[in-house]
Amino acid sequence: MSVAFRREGDDEHLEPKFELPLPPGSNLVTPRGLALIGSKVAELEAMLPTLTDETALTATRRTLRYWRTRLATAQLMDMPDCSHVAFGCRVTIRMNGKQRTIAIVGDDEANPKKGLLAFSAPLCRAIMDAGVGEEVPFGDSGALIEILEIAPPEA
Repeated sequence: MSVAFRREGDDEHLEPKFELPLPPGSNLVTPRGLALIGSKVAELEAMLPTLTDETALTATRRTLRYWRTRLATAQLMDMPDCSHVAFGCRVTIRMNGKQRTIAIVGDDEANPKKGLLAFSAPLCRAIMDAGVGEEVPFGDSGALIEILEIAPPEA
């Protein structure tokens, strides 16, 4: 029997639509990260009634489900004391002769170009729990990361 006579519509040949993937592990957030997630949810909820195109509506609902899940699973972390490298700290490091300051934040707040690295990033995992003046190995190349300063997050 021909496919033309058995199928009810063209939808069965469309690519399936999957949910946006969630980062693995805990959803740790800074106060700034929690506010960013909340504002993203509010922005998408406000956008929904204005959409008329079915494709845009479906995509926005899918994105909203992602951000609502991130908001529901967010674990607001306490302010670090910055005696050692921890989630939420700003850390100045020296690696390969270059000095760089990074802030250790949650996955959704991460923006490497702005110096905001996710706690799950290899660099952050390598320096976690180190103190000022310590040198920690990084990668297979034998590179060392020197911890120069640990400071509280910027307001």
